[in-house]
Amino acid sequence: MNQAIESISELINAKIWIDIVISLGVLFLFLAIRKIFTTYVFKIILRYAQTRNTETLAQVLLAFEKPFRWLIAFLGIMLAIKYFPFELIAESTATKIIRTVFIILATWGLINISAIWSILFPRVIKRFDLEVDQIVLPFFTKLMKVILFTLCVSIIAEEWGFNVNGFVAGLGLGGLAFALAAKDTVSNFFGGLVIITEKPFTIGDWIKTPSVEGTVEDISFRSTSVRTFAQALVTVPNATLSNESITNWSKMGKRQVAFHLGLTYDTPRKKLETVVRRIELMLSENEEVDNDTILARFDRFNDSSLDVYLYFFTKATSFKDYLDIKEDVNFKIMDILEQEGVSIAFPTRTLVVQSASANVEEELLKQTRQQG
Repeated sequence: MNQAIESISELINAKIWIDIVISLGVLFLFLAIRKIFTTYVFKIILRYAQTRNTETLAQVLLAFEKPFRWLIAFLGIMLAIKYFPFELIAESTATKIIRTVFIILATWGLINISAIWSILFPRVIKRFDLEVDQIVLPFFTKLMKVILFTLCVSIIAEEWGFNVNGFVAGLGLGGLAFALAAKDTVSNFFGGLVIITEKPFTIGDWIKTPSVEGTVEDISFRSTSVRTFAQALVTVPNATLSNESITNWSKMGKRQVAFHLGLTYDTPRKKLETVVRRIELMLSENEEVDNDTILARFDRFNDSSLDVYLYFFTKATSFKDYLDIKEDVNFKIMDILEQEGVSIAFPTRTLVVQSASANVEEELLKQTRQQG
């Protein structure tokens, strides 16, 4: 009898060790499959997608690469637990865990895939001839991420038996406190919507407000990021930005140039007229100068110069091109002045000194009048 019991015990122990070996074998098998997939299979599929110029498919594969790798490892763990000789997790709990992990991995992949909108969005706009500002894309992408995350949390909560509707209803009891705490966040969110809908600027524009001046880099639910010309990154709340006056220098159709050109007082009238007319003609013939408004006029008698007022617009609006055109115009003005023999004035003063004899005569004349 004792021998029979010992034999059964040995068989049970042997089966336990066999199940343990099988469980570990399943786990290592899936880890090996994961390694093979990451090293070889995925790279082959990705290379094939790239050679076919299917950039969209390549982005989708990259978005789901890490979630799929974790899925293989998770399946290996769950199967290893199933073959394990001892019950580590209840069947109902294991089912919930599997569903939860699938939801998390799917959401992870969908959030990653939001980057594909940077490729699809311009194509959709071009295909349907839509007028959509590019600033909508990052805002819409962030909104989609928030929605996906919220749905993921809600579904997982429902899966584990939490009453989401009751939780939402419970928020209504503290709605006032919540609204007060989230007042700034809500105002910034709606400020962002105002910026998106009214489109006072877009990404890459040079703007100036009472708060900041620079190039717009990004817009989120809460704030807008502006890169200043000193290369500092300034984050302005959307609520503040939407309530400020915004000057968008990038929307200029043309750029103004206005200054006074001072000529010396010994410039003859005819020479002055000739210089003014030649400068005006030079500006009108310049292809980089807008012909709608060109003014070159003798404007005023200054303290030490005869001032010619020049007022025109460059067609280019970028700062570099604007400076290049101004430089070219200035050099041509110098050529005109040299050809006409006219000099540019600089501040001068004339000091009149009377001779000593003249002073003596004046003094004697005054004394004679007093005596008389």
